[in-house]
This record gives sequence, structure tokens and C-alpha cells, in this order.
Amino acid sequence: MFKLLRHISIFLITTCLLFACHAWAPTEFKRPPLKVEFGSFVGEYPGIIAQEKGFFKAQGVDVEIIYKLYTKLEQANFSAGKYDGISLSLGSFIILSATNPDIQGVLVIDESTGADVVVAQSQIKTVADLKGKKLGANLGGFSEVFVTEMFKSANLTSDDVKLVKLEALEIPQGLKNNVIQAGHTWEPHLSKVIKLGGHIIFTSKQTPGLIVDMIIFRGDTVRHRSEDIRAFVRGWLQASAYWKANVQEGNAIVSKALKIPTSTLSLDGVNLTDLGENQKLFQSSNPNSIYKTAKIYADFFIRAGNVTRIPQLKSLFNSSFLNPTS
Repeated sequence: MFKLLRHISIFLITTCLLFACHAWAPTEFKRPPLKVEFGSFVGEYPGIIAQEKGFFKAQGVDVEIIYKLYTKLEQANFSAGKYDGISLSLGSFIILSATNPDIQGVLVIDESTGADVVVAQSQIKTVADLKGKKLGANLGGFSEVFVTEMFKSANLTSDDVKLVKLEALEIPQGLKNNVIQAGHTWEPHLSKVIKLGGHIIFTSKQTPGLIVDMIIFRGDTVRHRSEDIRAFVRGWLQASAYWKANVQEGNAIVSKALKIPTSTLSLDGVNLTDLGENQKLFQSSNPNSIYKTAKIYADFFIRAGNVTRIPQLKSLFNSSFLNPTS
């Protein structure tokens, strides 16, 4: 009887100890996914490939990629904390930083080397023919700087053309309805313009280094989730390299995810920047550095009255995530 009681006691004590150990074991909390929003430019699509091929997860981060067309609204949502990160043109990043200084650019994802275009109705043959006409552009951002540079090529100024505020996806309909006679856009919207009888009169190949897109993160995300951002950068660069090496398969992945024709997908005129190119672009001493291009935008926006002040440019760029061991 005593042996039985002793065995029962030992069993109960052991059970209690096991339960106590389990109850006091530290709980591993799963981090929420990084929420990153992107738009309709082909250089922003490696994020889709990284997601679909599992590159982000393989690098150790859970990512939620969010595709939106209306960039101005999404910038407001990003500022309000709805997203951790967002892809933006360098010009749009500079504008946004004027009211949201606690954001940082961590990666240059692409340079437009011909993919950004100004299209026009058939009767407009050259840039000079734009005098007195209406041109659609996303004013107050990189689009306005781009078309201003185009005007210079024909000795025109913004005063010679009536600028109409339109987003890239609105250009085909604007041309069709004669609301505008020309406009700044890119694929997949360019294909719609061509079908309507429009044609290209100017491209970003003529403004080398001016149009680059970046991944921007909120300051609190940079401070509290640095390892996740580092893993995100690795996954994105892996996807860019994969797409360049497997163009058709990459196109098919993006086409299926966004439900757009593969015919509207092309890397022609787009340089998906790799790690080495990023490291050079983030060097302030480099003649083609993002600091120098950012100053072009900052000076333009201040002169135009789009903003009254811009944070120190050095505070806006963070190259630490380009070093996997830092």
C-alpha cells in the first residue's frame, strides 16, 4: 500500500513539474508580415516574383505585397501607418519626405532607361509640336521633373504647354477623349495608347539617371525590424536576378498574379539594379549617386513651390541594409 502511494505521489509530482515547465516556457511570438505596397511600373514587379517563388520566406521574412494603382492615395496610407514600406520614384520620395521626414530609402530597385515615355496623338510629331497643347502628367512629383527636362530639349518651358494633372493609367483615356494631346505614362498603359493610334515622342533614355525607383520604409520599422528589412532586401535582389535570367517565366508569374497580358510586360528600357549597382548609387562621392539626383528633385520642388523645406538628404537614405553582415 505504501509503495502504491509512493508511486502515485511520484507520478503526481512529476506531472506537476512537467506542467509547470510547460506553463513557464517562454512563448515565441510570430512577427507580423512586412506590409509593402507597390504600383504599376514594371520595375516594381520583382516583389511579386519574390513572393511567388518563396524568396522572401527563404531569406527569413514574411512579406505581404500589396498592389495598388492610385499612388497618391497609397502614399497617404503609408504615411498613416497602413504599410511598413512602399515603392516610390525618387522624386515622389523627396516630396513625401517634406511632410514625413521619418522615412528612409533602403534600396534602389530600378532605373528607367526608356520605359517612361511621353506619348502623343498622331498629329503631334515632335516635342516642339507640344507648344500650346495639353499634356497630362502626375504633377508635384518625378513626372513633372521628367516632362520639364523634355521641354528643355525643344527649347520650351512649362509655360508653353498646359499641364494637366493625371496619373499614368489615366493617359490613354485622356488622349482618347482629347482632354489632353500628350502625356507621360508607361506599360501596361502604353500598349493601350498605341492601340488608340498614339505614339512615343520622348523617353527616359534621353534623361539618363533621372528616374529611379526605391523601396522606402517607415522610421519605426527601420528601428524595430532591421533584420526583417535586411532579409527583404536580399529576397528582392534575388528575385530581380532571377527575372533577368528567366525572363519568360518571370513574365508569366507577374502576368498571372496581376491578371495582365504578358505582351505588356517587358524589361526593355528598365534596369533592375543589383547589389553592386546599389552600393555605388548610395555612395555620395559617386557622380551618379542618388544624393545628387535627389538634390535635382529637391531644388526643383522648392523652386516650383511644391514644398517649403526638405530634410537633410543624408537622413533619407540608409545603405546599411545593403551589407548582409551589418
